[in-house]
Amino acid sequence: MEGLQRMIASIDYIEKNLDADLPIEHVAMVACMSRFHFQRMFHMLTGVTVADYIRRRRLTLAAQELTHSKSKVIEIAYKYGYETPESFSKAFRKLHGLSPSAARRYNQSLKAFPRLSFQIQLKGDEEMNYRIVEKEAFRVVGKGIRTATIDGQNHRDIPAFWDESNRNGFTEKLVNDCGSMGLLGVCMEFDKQQEELTYFICAERSNQAVPSDWEEKEIPASTWGFSRRSVRCRMRLKRYGIVFFPNGFPQPGMSMLMHRK
Repeated sequence: MEGLQRMIASIDYIEKNLDADLPIEHVAMVACMSRFHFQRMFHMLTGVTVADYIRRRRLTLAAQELTHSKSKVIEIAYKYGYETPESFSKAFRKLHGLSPSAARRYNQSLKAFPRLSFQIQLKGDEEMNYRIVEKEAFRVVGKGIRTATIDGQNHRDIPAFWDESNRNGFTEKLVNDCGSMGLLGVCMEFDKQQEELTYFICAERSNQAVPSDWEEKEIPASTWGFSRRSVRCRMRLKRYGIVFFPNGFPQPGMSMLMHRK
């Protein structure tokens, strides 16, 4: 529950500072997280990036001021963080579908993005069997991409990487020889200063020859929790291992997540 209270506090902080400078690092500090982990947790809980949430909330408030006050468009633009009327007008049109001037002049219907709130729903209708395992270091083979966590870029790059890997048959080849842990998606090789990481679609190393365009990496020894779920993949039923962490957060330097298509 403490983690949820921190996320609520971060939303409170955002809402109080929508008309001020609002670095994501400061919001993450309110939640007692690094910028990287805060952005990832925020997106996982809400489905939007922190930057998108702030942008939509600012444009919602800006629309309200346009229709309920006599403030100039340029004043509202500066108030909500836009350096020029042109950049404000472009962002406003993208969200609301019309220019700020038109919104004020014709009293049009505008979109509203409400403040976020968090609720916990506990469901007991589906049991999950799991086991805690001390696993020695092991090697994986696959392909990876380098992506950044800035403005949620990783949340766009990683799904696109999976889609492309499914289209070109790469994941099908991995599935045919994916070992006991199943098909894996691994976040690794973090660079906190550049806010970058490597995302690796892979499987445990087998005795078969590795194609020349695949990479091989080592996963260090650690304590893991494993659960098993059956999922449909390319018209065949496979059992993929879902890797999770007891406290809900990855250990420093690496996290391992199961991708289920």
